[in-house]
Amino acid sequence: MGILFDLLLAFALLWSAWRAIALTDPASAVVQFIVFGLLMALAWARLRAPDIALAEAAIGAGLTGALLLDGLGTLRTGQRQRDEQHGSRP
Repeated sequence: MGILFDLLLAFALLWSAWRAIALTDPASAVVQFIVFGLLMALAWARLRAPDIALAEAAIGAGLTGALLLDGLGTLRTGQRQRDEQHGSRP
């Protein structure tokens, strides 16, 4: 049972990493990156490295994911403001 879970986790990690790189929509790519970080934390926990698992979950999925989402929101707000400025000009 443990081997099957480990193989499934390894496949999910590879698939998630590939999807995070291959997605063209930035919002979907950020969400996929967060999922990858959580799966990576689970992999470290399975390797009996709880300190690294907690660090990966906090930094890899949590903090970095929040920063990427904030950056994405800032980019979209800037784009919206530029569109409004160009649309209001004659």
